[in-house]
Amino acid sequence: MIKSLYTRVVLTFLAVVVISLLVAFPLATVLFTNWVSSDVQAEMLAMGKQIIILSQDVQPKNLDSFLSGSNRLNENYSFTLFNEQGESTTPIKLDKKGLPRIQKWEVADVLAGNIYKSLDYERPKDPFNRMKIGLPLHVGDKTYAIFIHPNFNDMAKHQAQTIILSVLVIVLAVGSLLILIASRYLVNPLKKLTLATERLSRGNFNVHVSSNQKDELGKLAQSFNHMAGELKQLEQMRQDFVSNVSHEIQSPLTSIRGFSKALRGSEIDESERGFYLEIIERESERLSRLSENLLKLASLESEHHPFHPTIYDLDEQLRRVAVFYEPQWSSKQLELDLELPRVKITADADQLSQVWMNLLGNAIKFTPPEGTIRIRLEPLNDRVRVRIQDTGRGIAAADQERIYDRFYKADSARQRETDGSGLGLAIVRKIVELHHGTIEVHSEMDQGTQFTVTIPVMFNPHKK
Repeated sequence: MIKSLYTRVVLTFLAVVVISLLVAFPLATVLFTNWVSSDVQAEMLAMGKQIIILSQDVQPKNLDSFLSGSNRLNENYSFTLFNEQGESTTPIKLDKKGLPRIQKWEVADVLAGNIYKSLDYERPKDPFNRMKIGLPLHVGDKTYAIFIHPNFNDMAKHQAQTIILSVLVIVLAVGSLLILIASRYLVNPLKKLTLATERLSRGNFNVHVSSNQKDELGKLAQSFNHMAGELKQLEQMRQDFVSNVSHEIQSPLTSIRGFSKALRGSEIDESERGFYLEIIERESERLSRLSENLLKLASLESEHHPFHPTIYDLDEQLRRVAVFYEPQWSSKQLELDLELPRVKITADADQLSQVWMNLLGNAIKFTPPEGTIRIRLEPLNDRVRVRIQDTGRGIAAADQERIYDRFYKADSARQRETDGSGLGLAIVRKIVELHHGTIEVHSEMDQGTQFTVTIPVMFNPHKK
């Protein structure tokens, strides 16, 4: 079995060329023969008419001697003369089978005053042996029939076939050489792709296939480069994910381990012991939330995440979320401005509740004391829009594109002041996308931040 694509391409092209030549040679021979036959017949007809005109002008006494002289002058053609009784006055040529080249009915037709052309009656397999022209000849008061047929021998025919065959062989040789060159040109990009794929399979994502072609191979190279870039980005995201998870886990574990060792000391009073235990409990809860968020995000990104859409009042759900956070915003003396007209939607209530709790929790967390938080619910035609706006410190423009990335935190100040893991907004965006909605952020430094969530009124989990 041939495994090399280059060899297969070359052999396929050669097979096509050889088959084409096998078909083209007999076809070219037939066409060439027919073309030559037509020209020869026209030439014989013109020659016969010239002989008739010449004989009528000269009025030879011995017509047989006149035609014999014509035979000697032109060896490529033979002339046969028949008298009024249809009898040959000159010897009749025989074909390869030994049969007369001229039939009696053909002579009678010419003596009747008609011009006979063999190609008008048939297309013989060997036109040079069977082709003839018959013309009526009037000398004095007598009518004759003169027949002309070519004297081409087999050598001339073989020479013509040899010429055709030689041309086709040259075409085969030149075509094969061009096929060898063209095949290498076609296969080289595939070889580059194969080498690049092997490097990619070994974990080297810094591969690039250069190609200036605009055809399918060029598009394949571009698609491969795009795939390699996506895989490189995924690998970088995986490494960042592992690094971030390790960092997020390591920090509380370090605190738990350190304070656990401190609790072993016998010289710690009860107030310090309670303080240490409180820190251990808080860090444990932080680890629990981290693992819970990771599992939740993994479940949302899987293809089998359960959905339980129900019909419920979205305005009432937003009010319950605001009441849930009442201790937090009351302690910071925040003003909560709600504009919630009654709106019923079909959606997964538990998942959307996580969206509102994350967004409102962040707004409370990053809004300074005595600030304002506004929640607006806007019913549209077939969708509903929820705006949650705060008067906090805002998000820098450079950070707004990355706030939905896992473990991303806008600045170190936020990381110090809050105990978030950086997974909340990633979960929010995933839930909104699974509900076929959109989430947008608009923020200016020291002016506040506004998140806008738009979702369909009727959610269909099976709709793509």
